[in-house]
Amino acid sequence: MPIFPTPHRLAILALPGLVAFDLAIPQALFAQIRLPDGSKPYEVFLCGPGDPIRSGEHALGGVAPLERLPEADTVVIPGIMEPEAFADAAVAQALRRAATGGARLASICTGAFVLAAAGLLDGLPATTHWAKTADLARLYPAVAVADDVLFVDNGAVLTSAGLASGIDLCLHLVRMDCGAAVAEGCAEFFVLPLERHGGCAQRLRRVAPGADDSLAALQVWLLENLHVELSLETMAAQARLSPRTLHRRFREQLGAAPMDWLARARVGRAQALLETTNLGVEAVAAAVGFGSAAAFRERFRRLVGVSPTAWRETYGTDAGPARC
Repeated sequence: MPIFPTPHRLAILALPGLVAFDLAIPQALFAQIRLPDGSKPYEVFLCGPGDPIRSGEHALGGVAPLERLPEADTVVIPGIMEPEAFADAAVAQALRRAATGGARLASICTGAFVLAAAGLLDGLPATTHWAKTADLARLYPAVAVADDVLFVDNGAVLTSAGLASGIDLCLHLVRMDCGAAVAEGCAEFFVLPLERHGGCAQRLRRVAPGADDSLAALQVWLLENLHVELSLETMAAQARLSPRTLHRRFREQLGAAPMDWLARARVGRAQALLETTNLGVEAVAAAVGFGSAAAFRERFRRLVGVSPTAWRETYGTDAGPARC
């Protein structure tokens, strides 16, 4: 741990008219990551076509020249205010050079337009803010625009939806780079909820805090009882709802069916246990509520893409839980 040699050079592409919120997410999050031994896995720097970079009334200094972009192992592209008008040949060339050199590219919000303008999304599924998906599809017909997901992971190229979904994308990158325990420690440090998976819907029904139909209390109860055998009927009874109503509210508020949400929560907990304990796979399966090790292995591989043993070999540590 991590799966790459440290430090991993992470460049944030700062463009004129950038969305400050989008830039602040990776700048704050990656710079604070710590591994169990206290080391920093990421070296974060700003890179752009000028110094300072201006956005509205604000000026951002300390920006390295575009020539340094191909030095990065990962390039994060924050959104810009007027994405439809973006046309900067030098930026597009720098991004293509970075991609050719093996850099991983990840956009937040309307940063997808910058990748599309460079031809780096051609033939790939991609997403952006729900208010701009139609424009992205119209301007770049070679891009397979996904209009209602939080983020899309194509391996070397990732795109996220609007604004706060950039947090989900960055936590996803941390999880894949450094493991679940590090990602969970980061989320705890920033007082964030559990990472939402990329297939969650962008536009969910918003429920006011304390509203009678909020699922927040049920989510906490489920996370405290992952080791227990739980059915849709058990969950519905805990929430004092019918199974049909519970299913509808999960879809509205969390963008997933109840049992799918539960399975992802169990696998997420299992990832952390595999990394930070010496429990065998069968014991981990039981600890997170799977009825058999075979069922656990099958669901883990389906959601994570590798076996539990392979995950432990990649991210396992005897140093205890990671912190951020």
